[in-house]
Amino acid sequence: MSSEYGKKLKDIRHAEGLTQPEFSALTGISLGAIRNYETGQSGVGLNVIDKIVKNPKLNKYTMWLMSDKTAPSAGQIAPALAHYGTDGGAAQNQTRKMVEDSDVRSSHCAQKTA
Repeated sequence: MSSEYGKKLKDIRHAEGLTQPEFSALTGISLGAIRNYETGQSGVGLNVIDKIVKNPKLNKYTMWLMSDKTAPSAGQIAPALAHYGTDGGAAQNQTRKMVEDSDVRSSHCAQKTA
């Protein structure tokens, strides 16, 4: 397979906030192989793609990895859409909660001044 898949693996790794050793541990792909894929020195084989698409943490990238398409409603995203990193969305949820709390305080203050 082309070196395009090596770039995609790197994009996925970055989107998840993982180092190469962490990505290796998560996927079972050797660290040396990951380095070679990401630098384009080796092509990514189907066995590597299989490890990504069958990994519960990474299978959300299956459609993008295979076809450059996404289906967010089906849980299929591109790395650019995975802005919450490796904390399982906790930071995103915390931000959402802070915004909601701020909205509640704002509406409460508006009611008092009206």
